[in-house]
Amino acid sequence: MSADDSGATPREVATEDDAVRDVPEGEPPEAGGEGEEGEENSIALRLEQLILGADRRYTPFQAARSAGVSMDLAARFWRAMGFADIGQVKALTEADVLALRRLAGLVEAGLLSEAMAVQVARSTGQTTARLADWQIDSFLEGLTEPQDSGLTRTEITYPLVELLLPELEEFLVYVWRRQLAAATGRVVRAQDDAEMVDRRLAVGFADLVGFTRLTRRLEEEELGELVEAFETTCSDLVAAHGGRLIKTLGDEVLFSADDAGIAAEIGLRLIETMTNDETMPELRVGIAFGTVTTRMGDVFGTTVNLASRLTSIAPKDTVLVDEAFAEELGRIGDAPVSEAEAAAAEKAAEEGTGAAPPSYRFALQPMWQRPVRGLGVVEPWLLTRRG
Repeated sequence: MSADDSGATPREVATEDDAVRDVPEGEPPEAGGEGEEGEENSIALRLEQLILGADRRYTPFQAARSAGVSMDLAARFWRAMGFADIGQVKALTEADVLALRRLAGLVEAGLLSEAMAVQVARSTGQTTARLADWQIDSFLEGLTEPQDSGLTRTEITYPLVELLLPELEEFLVYVWRRQLAAATGRVVRAQDDAEMVDRRLAVGFADLVGFTRLTRRLEEEELGELVEAFETTCSDLVAAHGGRLIKTLGDEVLFSADDAGIAAEIGLRLIETMTNDETMPELRVGIAFGTVTTRMGDVFGTTVNLASRLTSIAPKDTVLVDEAFAEELGRIGDAPVSEAEAAAAEKAAEEGTGAAPPSYRFALQPMWQRPVRGLGVVEPWLLTRRG
């Protein structure tokens, strides 16, 4: 497909015959060639057919017409899903036609606007593309190491995919339904309609200290193992304590939580876990609390920017939070509003002249005020466990 308004050049879409003339029936464009390259292309096509479960039957123009949508809309959907422009070669299947019909049908029924349908395509494409890359790079690659059987990696891949495909597909649907149920529950519990989009959340970043220096010193495989261990540890801790991992950025992770106490526990647990792991560099964490805009599974806004800035100025192996986060911890009773008042209450209880003081989980210490680019002067608070 080209990038003009129709998604294809006039020559390409003039007639159906013109659209298929370049690729004879039953001969996908990549199947040509002889020798080793031709064999690799043949195996790649067999794998594609196995995974997709159908033969190539349609050019993009034919698929759009069979689905009853314009070429322009079809091109927008495909690009949103992350699929490259392929001109008018016969490379699409019945599943591609069905997907177009479904998206277009949601728009026609008034369930989604056209812009929202494109957004659904984009978010799904981005998420599954990363998943597919990970499964191939980290999962299948390790399982297809040539063994004593004498088979090559290519020869092992086909039967392995054939065995794993239905299991991975079922597991993907299961996890998606679970995540959808959890996300729906959070929306339903929102106090009002505005909060469904612009919500008050705790947002935190965790960043490895000195990662740039490590990239120069470690071998590629060692660096990959370190990043994977870091991401795995963070994702496990965030999930276990009721937070949500928004995304990973190699040496940095972004997480959120509905409750400031949960976010505080996650931040401190991350520091404690990494500190006890001699293979890991130091870590620093910054957390802010406030209104956050959520889009396509990501979070945006001043609160997110502030959390990022707090992370960049945090001393190693510490958690810095903003004033709003400190106030929220005080409001929910997880930290004292005033350390002086808390100390006085504890002393009175010990002397028998006062009631038992509240049991606080966290302590907050105000740090130096400093200007932060784009956000003015902020007063970070050092978050620690209380006694």
